Amino acid sequence: MIFRFKMKSYTLKHLQELESESIFILREVAAQFEKPILLFSGGKDSIIVSHLAKKAFFPAKIPFPLVHIDTGHNFPETIEYRDWWAKELGAKIIVRYVQDSIDQGKAVEEKGINASRNVLQTVTLLDAIEELKTDCAIGGARRDEEKARSKERFFSHRDEFGQWNPKNQRPELWNLFNGGKKIAEHFRVFPISNWTEMDVWQYILQENIPLPKIYFSHKRKVFQRDGQFLADFDFMTKKPSEVVAEKTIRFRTIGDITCTGAVESTATTLEEIIQEVAASRTTERGTRADDKRSEAAMEDRKKAGYF
Repeated sequence: MIFRFKMKSYTLKHLQELESESIFILREVAAQFEKPILLFSGGKDSIIVSHLAKKAFFPAKIPFPLVHIDTGHNFPETIEYRDWWAKELGAKIIVRYVQDSIDQGKAVEEKGINASRNVLQTVTLLDAIEELKTDCAIGGARRDEEKARSKERFFSHRDEFGQWNPKNQRPELWNLFNGGKKIAEHFRVFPISNWTEMDVWQYILQENIPLPKIYFSHKRKVFQRDGQFLADFDFMTKKPSEVVAEKTIRFRTIGDITCTGAVESTATTLEEIIQEVAASRTTERGTRADDKRSEAAMEDRKKAGYF
C-alpha cells in the first residue's frame, strides 16, 4: 500500500480547526491567570504548544516563560534543541533540576536495574510551581496518549498540594472554562487535548516546525529490554544478558533516557514518519517503560502532581 501525503483540503480544515481551538485556550489562559508557565520538555507536543503560543500572541512575545524540569538524564540532543528553540521563539526559559531535589533530600534516587528519575520530576515540578507562584501550568498532554490522560479536561484543577482528583473535574460546556481557584491551588491546562499523534505530525509538516534530530532515523547504541530498545548511557544499569548493539532507530516520544524506548526505523523525513505512524499498531506511549510499572502507573503519578 502506498501512502500519499499531499495535504488534502479536508486535512487542512481539520488542522485549522484544531489550531483555532488551541489558540483560543491559550488566550483564555492569558486572560484568566496571573502567572502562567508553559511546561516544556523538548518533545514534539510541547514544541507544538509553544509554536501555537507564538501564533496566539503574535506580534507580541509569548507572555509566559517556558519551564523545563531537567532530570539530568535527558538526551543531549533535547537539551541542545531546548536552548536553541527558546531563542528562536524569543521566550524566557526557566530550568529546574531533579538533581537539586535529590541533593536537598526532597527526592530519593532509585536504585537497581529499572531505576529512573522520571517519577522524581513531580517533586521538582511542584517546588517550581510554588517558587514561581504559578497559578497555571500549560502542558502538551493529549487525550489519545493514555487512558489516564483521556480523563483530563482542558482546564484541570489541582489542589493546594498539587494533586489531581479525576472524579472532581469541572464541566466544560460550549468552550466555557472555569479558572476559579482558592489560594495555593493551581490549574494544569492542555491546549492540544483533542489532537492525535497523526494530527501532531501532519501539523508539524504543514507548519514546517523544526524538531530534535532524534525524532528521525539515526544510528545509536542500544540494548533490548522487555521488547523495546533503550539507549546506552553510562548511568544505565544493564543485566548481564543485555547486549549493546548499534541499531538504526528513532524515538516516537522523548522523555527521561532511562524509560524512553526507541523503535527500529528508516524514516528520515516527516512524510516517512507520517507513513510509519499510519501503519503502526502500537501507541507512541507503548515505548515508555514508566507507563508499564503498573496498570494505573500514569494515573497514580498524575494524582501526585505529575505532568
